[in-house]
Amino acid sequence: MRPFGYFRDPLFLTAAVAYSVNRWGIRPWTELPFWTGHFNDLLLIPAALPVVLWMQRQLRLRPGDGAPSWEEMALHLVVWAVVCEGIGPYGFHRGTADVWDVVAYAVGGVVACAWWNRRPRGDTAEVS
Repeated sequence: MRPFGYFRDPLFLTAAVAYSVNRWGIRPWTELPFWTGHFNDLLLIPAALPVVLWMQRQLRLRPGDGAPSWEEMALHLVVWAVVCEGIGPYGFHRGTADVWDVVAYAVGGVVACAWWNRRPRGDTAEVS
């Protein structure tokens, strides 16, 4: 098993660039709801999870350097949904709670985790 690349992971790098292009290049110039409201939400897991897992690894809270597991992704999805769509808007009166943001976080997380846990071509080993 290859170690996870964290900051060198191609999906992380793509998501970080896409986030930046949308945030500072597209969003200021459009009012289309997808680009202003949900595109960056799709990128939350692929852009943020590698950073958080790297920090956890440095603090020895993450035991290995494997790809993010489905459990890790799901845990962080729930935590970020509660923080960003519950605590932030209701606790600090900052932002707007939106169930569609959580849907976007989940879609991005499922796609990212499927990508990170795909089997390399030619790998015919059975999964137990």
